[in-house]
Parts: sequence; C-alpha cells; structure tokens
Amino acid sequence: MRKSLLIGGAVGGVGVGFVALLVVGTYSAASGLLGGNAGKPEGLAEGAVPAAYQGLVREWGTLCPAITPGLLAAQLYQESGWNPNAQSPVGAKGIGQFMPATWEAHAIDGDKDGDRDIWDPSDAIPSAATYDCQLAGYVKDVPGDVSDNMLAAYNAGAYAVIKYSGVPPYKETQNYAKVIRTLEKSFSRPVGRVAPSKLAASAIYFAQQKLGTPYLWGGTGTTDQGGRFDCSGLTQAAYRSVGIELPRVANDQYNAGEHPSRDELLPGDLVFFSEDLTNSRAIHHVGLYVGGGYMIDAPYTGAVIRFDKIDSADYFGATRVTGDGARSLPTDLPGNRPTV
Repeated sequence: MRKSLLIGGAVGGVGVGFVALLVVGTYSAASGLLGGNAGKPEGLAEGAVPAAYQGLVREWGTLCPAITPGLLAAQLYQESGWNPNAQSPVGAKGIGQFMPATWEAHAIDGDKDGDRDIWDPSDAIPSAATYDCQLAGYVKDVPGDVSDNMLAAYNAGAYAVIKYSGVPPYKETQNYAKVIRTLEKSFSRPVGRVAPSKLAASAIYFAQQKLGTPYLWGGTGTTDQGGRFDCSGLTQAAYRSVGIELPRVANDQYNAGEHPSRDELLPGDLVFFSEDLTNSRAIHHVGLYVGGGYMIDAPYTGAVIRFDKIDSADYFGATRVTGDGARSLPTDLPGNRPTV
C-alpha cells in the first residue's frame, strides 16, 4: 500500500475525459513505435534480481555462450522464486532446487570455502550455471539454438536432445524451454525500445470504469467483496478483461513482460513501487500507467481507485505485460510466497 497525491476531479466527468484522451494516445504512441527494434537482451534489468544475488548472477551468467545472466536468473526464479531455503515436495533443495543426487554429481564449491552447500546461494548459483554449461557441452553438436537445446537437455536429458536433433517433441520440455526464454526477457535489460502492447487501451478502459470504487485489502472485485479491489487485484482484473491472467500479487506481476525505462512508458504499462529499489521481491504497490506521469491505482484503505502521480521516491520500474510473459510465470514455487 502507498499514500499518493489525489488528483482533483479524477472520478468525475473530467477524469473520464482525461482517460479517454490517454486511450487515444495509447494507439498513437504504439503505432509510432511499431517500427522500432526490440533488440537482443543484454545484462540484467535493474532490480529484477535481488541485490544479494546480482553479483553471482552477473558473474556466472556468462560462464558459457549458452547462458546469459537473464537466462540464469529466469531459471532460478522459476525454480525457487529466489528463496534460498526452498524445498519441494519431491526433495529438491535450495535456490537452485537441486535434487541431492544431481547436487552430488555436479555441484561446485562456488565460494571456495571448502564445502559444497546446497543451501548456500554462493555455491548453488555457480553450480546451476556450471550444470547448464555442462549440458550445453553435451549437446553442442546438435542443430538449432544452443540455449534452447541446453534447456531441453536440462528438462529431458541430453540423450533426448541428441536423439531428436534438437528440442524433443515432448510438451513439457517444449513448454519449459519457452517459459525460461520468455522469462529471460523479463530479467534482461533490452537493447532498444520494448515493443508496445496492443491490449493496453482495453485494460485501461476496464480500470477507468472502477474509478471511485473504495479500496479493499485483498480485494479482487468479487460480488461478495462489493466489487472492490486492492492494488494488484485491480491490475489483475484489468488484464484478465483482455484475456491475460496475471499472478495475484504485485511482485510476481513484475515479471510478466519486459521492462521499459521511465522515459519509454506507454499507457497500459504496469508501474511498481518498492521498499527496496534493488529488489523486485520487495515491491509493495502497483498501478496501471495512463500517460502524462499518472496511473490509475487502488492506493490504501480509506481511499478510492483514482489517478495518482507515479513519480515518488519508491518508484521501482515498469512492466509491459504480454500474454507469453504472464503464462511463463511459475504458479507452484516451493515454500512461502510473499504477499502484497
């Protein structure tokens, strides 16, 4: 929750007209950017990886040509949600979710302290990168994209990749490779502009209809809640109205697409606010950007859904939501999840 500046007249006729102009601007801005270059992911998106692990991910994410810092980050997030104490029902452990037998065979002493500790990210993150690169070596002569083949080997085994001369025709394996490559974009800093969304105007229109609705902590707009929302409930419902299913909490919604910079924001982008500007897992608020430095958001108990300025000391960053981005997010991470 956050307290922000209420814009006078935002829930009356002036506010509706204001949003209508911004919706038109969405299409104009998007059409002007369609010819731009999305670019190849490079480096890490600011704050996407918790500060405690950024150095490790940057260092080990360049261990071999098959991985990037963004890809390594995507795998770790998909496996554990950055929880170093995660343990799955089947026995996978730590931030890298290694099974004990795999750990014994492939782990390294990443921090050179004389042991290989499955619970220590300083060992587990280097071991995850090393294991990826070992798999990439096994399938290096297989046709196709080296990273896709490496991910397929991680999921289905190197023999299957060699047998089928590429990603094998297993739905689970094909989905795993697609999910990690999609999440890689969310953790990477793109070169050039992020492609505009074609669904932004409709998501804004949904949120516009909720202006003036009282805030409800935990609200998702159900009938028994009186159609009320909290911040992430509103953004989830806005994108659900255009066929995109976002996670329930704000810090998970952050990874549902690439991250435009502040000067590249377009209406429809999700804008986030964090208690720790180096850590997306500390995000505590989200709104729907409408242009001109403003968002529609559900700010806190006692307030209503309204327009607020996005420029504040806790502004963290933005996400341009895509269907593939939302579908790539994990839904069954081990351990407790933070809530917003």
